Amino acid sequence: MKKGKLKIYFGYAAGVGKTFAMLEGAREVQESGIDVVSGYIEPHNRPETSRLIEGLETLPLKKINYKGIQLKEFNLEEALIRRPQVILVDELAHTNCHGSRNKKRFQDIEELLKAGIDVFTTINIQHLEGLNDVIEKITGIIVNEKIPDYIFEEADQIELIDIEPVDLLERLDKGKIYQLNKVNQAKENFFTLEKLIALREIALRKTADQVNKSAIRKAQNKKSIYAKEHVLVCVSASPSASHVIHAAARLAVAFKAEFTALYIGDLENSSKEEKDRLRQSLRLAEQLGAKISVLYGDNVSKQIVEYAKISQISKLVIGKSVQSSFWNRENIVDLISQEAPELDIYVIPNARGQQKNTSETLYNFKKIRFSLSDLLKTILMLALVTSCGLAFKYWNFNVANIIMLYILGVQINAIFTKGRIFSLISSVLSVLCFNYFFTEPYYTFVAFSSNYPITFLIMLAAGLITSTLIKRIQEQVRVSTEKSYRTEVLLQTNKDLAQVDSVAEILEATVQQLKKLLDRDIVIYPIKDKVLGDESYFSTESSKYNLKKYQNFNERGVAEWVMHNNKRAGATTNTLSSANYLYLSIRGKNQSFAVIGILMKDKNELETFEKSIILAILGEAGLALEKEILREVQQKNEIQIEQEQLRVNLLRAISHDLRTPLTSISGHAKLLMKNDSTINKLQIQELSAYIYDDSMWLINLVENLLSITRLDEKIELKLEANIIDEVVEEALKHVDRHFEQHEFSLNLADELLMAKMDVALMIQVIVNLINNAVKYTPINSKIKLQTKKFNDELVLEVSDNGPGITDKAKERIFDLFYTDENRQVDSKRGLGLGLSLCKSIILAHGGQIYVKDNQPNGAIIGFKLPLEEVLISDEQ
Repeated sequence: MKKGKLKIYFGYAAGVGKTFAMLEGAREVQESGIDVVSGYIEPHNRPETSRLIEGLETLPLKKINYKGIQLKEFNLEEALIRRPQVILVDELAHTNCHGSRNKKRFQDIEELLKAGIDVFTTINIQHLEGLNDVIEKITGIIVNEKIPDYIFEEADQIELIDIEPVDLLERLDKGKIYQLNKVNQAKENFFTLEKLIALREIALRKTADQVNKSAIRKAQNKKSIYAKEHVLVCVSASPSASHVIHAAARLAVAFKAEFTALYIGDLENSSKEEKDRLRQSLRLAEQLGAKISVLYGDNVSKQIVEYAKISQISKLVIGKSVQSSFWNRENIVDLISQEAPELDIYVIPNARGQQKNTSETLYNFKKIRFSLSDLLKTILMLALVTSCGLAFKYWNFNVANIIMLYILGVQINAIFTKGRIFSLISSVLSVLCFNYFFTEPYYTFVAFSSNYPITFLIMLAAGLITSTLIKRIQEQVRVSTEKSYRTEVLLQTNKDLAQVDSVAEILEATVQQLKKLLDRDIVIYPIKDKVLGDESYFSTESSKYNLKKYQNFNERGVAEWVMHNNKRAGATTNTLSSANYLYLSIRGKNQSFAVIGILMKDKNELETFEKSIILAILGEAGLALEKEILREVQQKNEIQIEQEQLRVNLLRAISHDLRTPLTSISGHAKLLMKNDSTINKLQIQELSAYIYDDSMWLINLVENLLSITRLDEKIELKLEANIIDEVVEEALKHVDRHFEQHEFSLNLADELLMAKMDVALMIQVIVNLINNAVKYTPINSKIKLQTKKFNDELVLEVSDNGPGITDKAKERIFDLFYTDENRQVDSKRGLGLGLSLCKSIILAHGGQIYVKDNQPNGAIIGFKLPLEEVLISDEQ
């Protein structure tokens, strides 16, 4: 479906006339015969605007009860049902109330565009995410309703609604923007001449940039635009990170560069507040068009340089406030400049000033984690070391041994406790205990020797350094283990997907790997022919939830939305966020194969690194499914081609082989119709025999063709238990007339043999086997039919003493249209249907058919069927 077009009426402040201009444009479009509908118009209570709405079809608004208040919102569902050519939706940056399908109105408009509906909408400059911090500096007002820059940049048409700031202030004074009682307040805050002039300038520049980009996009290939520059911004959990990201995004736009956001660190020991801030920063970078990357480690400068070299970064943006906290007071700019002098480095100062943020100081205090068990471990270790030290003192060991003993205790304590606070406590208490118990005067905290203070400092430093190194090594081991585990999951996914060979197995392997990675319950909806299938649940071993309890009609509706829109939705997203699951699609290049739901109940939001691995796993699954479906399609195509070739061969064979008998019948019949006196009675009888033989051959051919069609269409067989002797007796009534020219013998088993069979088809098998022997052996040859029991099977064999069948012919004798050219057979009888049909019938009965040599010469063709037990009643 062709995507709809987006036209934005753009202004630098409220009251410039965006809605009025949009309605005028809609009127013009409507007069040209286009279907225009008003979806949502902001009620400004302006008479001139209201007059333009008259005559336009208006969709009913969606009424939502929220905290006892009835709110009215744009009705997306009604708009998608109505499907006009053009729809008007005011206030692009609006946030929908709780209970709406999407969190933001721009997401509603994206759905309309995807459905092929053109949209007219409005927005002010302060609602663009990329300029949000600049607008905040100018106006001093924080704007919460924002849209991602890509919405504005991908618009098909931007129309700037411009008005002189002086004229705008006059409109404000007349009450045409706000009510008169709010005019003075507006003038004190947003509506000052200086601010309006600055905002207008930014709006004009933004519009000009957009027009320029549109022209470049049309003139050049998009890849060539972004091939030269690559901007990297380093993201942290700092409150000023958004300022740094905005600056980097504007730099990327200015240089028409690729944009990447990089986070280096580990959130395992971070507070919820810090995690939330980091998620918000990464989400902001993503909205501004950045690709997100996450690395783990301590040597931040080295990792930035390595990543920059691998990713061909040309410009690096970092925040100045980050240098003194996140990078432990190292001059990060100097370190990076030394390692990568070719990088252009932009340092963005803290937008909130250089003073230490009190909330961050409070966080650093909260970050210290006390554990009663670790405290007891510290005290016990200190008591144990002190006891050993007292024993050393009793044995007159050198005091240096006691010092080393305390340092060893600090190291052991660091291994078995969590958090560096206990290493610090252990180091300080070790120095105090050593002073108290082992320096003169004993059992006081006074030291007579002037050397002891230096000894105490060295002892404290040694304890702190070694314990810190141990903690750092433990942290690195933990991070490395997690990275290794996640990498192993990704590699195992590739391996598992390579070993399975069906859509169901691929989906199950994908779900199992996601369970292993996330330790979360998962639901999956397979998609077939663009229809969502029944869900399947996969619980973890530690799961405490009944997954069906959290699965309802609304959840399925979210999965269907994901299927149609190919975007994530549900829990932790801005679309249908009230769902219990986070839904993502598994898709290939052109179609969706399944929708995965990850249960988020009582679980934290997925980390960015986890999301990237999930997307990688789903991408691998999509490729595997695409290959598998392509293989299935190719297999079906091959079968169709083969069937088509069989049809062609059949028509060719029939047209060729029917000509001779039909010509013979018509020729002989013509002679008989002449009633010529020269033809005697013997000749008439001979001509009639020819006609009969050819007619019977044609009848047998038609019977075989009908049976092949019946088997191909998989018509259910009429299986009934029958005695084989009776079936053979009936079959002998329908064999070829030339059967009498051979010596035939019948050798039936002494006992009654019974099997389940479709009698009509089984008769045809026996007739074809006997006729085949008659056809391919000389006159007066011996033909024998015998039945016998072998284990739990009924065996029927037709043997002859003719020329036999070559080993090469045995391999293909049951193939359709195959005939042995070396055997003596009339060319008109060589269609090659009989034995192929026999094989199909016997296999459909669950039996086996075979060919082997007859000794001393000839061939045996036989089949086996499962025996049925013969029940004989005792009643006479």
